[in-house]
Amino acid sequence: MRSESEGRPSEARSRLLHTATRLFYTEGIHAVGIDRIVAEAQVTRATLYRHFPGKEDLVLAYLNEVDRAMRGQADEVIGAGLPPADTIRALSTSIAQSIQSPGFRGCAFLNAAAEHPDPESPVHKAVLAHRQWFLETITELLTKIHEPGAEPAARHFVMMRDGAMAAGCLFDPVLVCETFLHGVERLLQVYAATDYSGPAGA
Repeated sequence: MRSESEGRPSEARSRLLHTATRLFYTEGIHAVGIDRIVAEAQVTRATLYRHFPGKEDLVLAYLNEVDRAMRGQADEVIGAGLPPADTIRALSTSIAQSIQSPGFRGCAFLNAAAEHPDPESPVHKAVLAHRQWFLETITELLTKIHEPGAEPAARHFVMMRDGAMAAGCLFDPVLVCETFLHGVERLLQVYAATDYSGPAGA
């Protein structure tokens, strides 16, 4: 017989992950220790290690949560059935809104990569997997506009997005987002009119 709680996420695990997500994002992964997370989540060390055998497992769970949320946002925008160019515009607007949201501290994945530069690190690999998904998503949308040059145009888009995410917590986020959205619009205009070969072609 299935128990009533079977299949439900553990409340303690949820508290741990929520706490770690908040602290890792706002203060940095290396700056936040296990003792701090345990104390703020109000659980014991034994409880933490029952759900996450080590800090790296908790970091990977944090990144997985961020990845899942971003995929969900993308799926919602894509599922609206807009023309491909308008879908890219809508995704860009969603990115701009996140940059202007309270507590924005840059891209969680770029931040994590900066703290885990070893290419063999599971955290670094999780960052690359997320970025590959995002690049493929943009490439697929651009391919629907027309195929030649879709991948270099998508790389250009991702680089603009990275720049906006980095600058958004350093400078005026409104101005950063205006610049980013203008760049996206220009990229779409150039890409639709030519066989795009990269930023130099813009």
